[in-house]
Amino acid sequence: MTPFRQHLRTAAEDVVRRFPEALKPEIYALSFRIWRIDGDDRHPYVAIGYNTETQYEQQTYPEDPGEARWNYACWLLDGFEMLGNVPEDPTGSPLYVDEVKRLGIWFDGEYDFLTMDLPEEEEDELDARSDLLRLHFYDACIDLARHLHASGLIEKVFGRPLPVVVFDMDCPGWEIEATESANPPELITDYLAWQKSA
Repeated sequence: MTPFRQHLRTAAEDVVRRFPEALKPEIYALSFRIWRIDGDDRHPYVAIGYNTETQYEQQTYPEDPGEARWNYACWLLDGFEMLGNVPEDPTGSPLYVDEVKRLGIWFDGEYDFLTMDLPEEEEDELDARSDLLRLHFYDACIDLARHLHASGLIEKVFGRPLPVVVFDMDCPGWEIEATESANPPELITDYLAWQKSA
């Protein structure tokens, strides 16, 4: 267990415990929205949130109720706490940077290297490192969701198990694989059924 992953676990547990008491009975899924500041894979974060029955009812499409229930585009997305290499997580940021530097996948300099006039070899190297940074953070977030299930925290806080839908709006389609990897199979039967029919 790395210090960064341990931080994610501890901080995420606190985030989930701080969800509004009044909403806990109507929360039916947790959300892990992965993004990065200015498209820079060195500054990823996960916004830990949820969706509610009320939000679902307001978004329902009679022709496809699964769309409103399981498509993150219909969900509550704003105002949730963020963890990762962002100013909102002053403890996690240096731990993240230290971890990816030790792994040898960090790079310095401008992040928008695709618009710079770099030799092709150097551009390919930075592109590969960006991909590795993204995959590393994806793996950390999936591991975090698994931990919240295995530790019993979700069931303790909400009185029942809930699925964690993991997604990155910059990578449509990946949410199926990610959510499948992050949850016990019985919690995502409805989610997968909708995804397969969509």
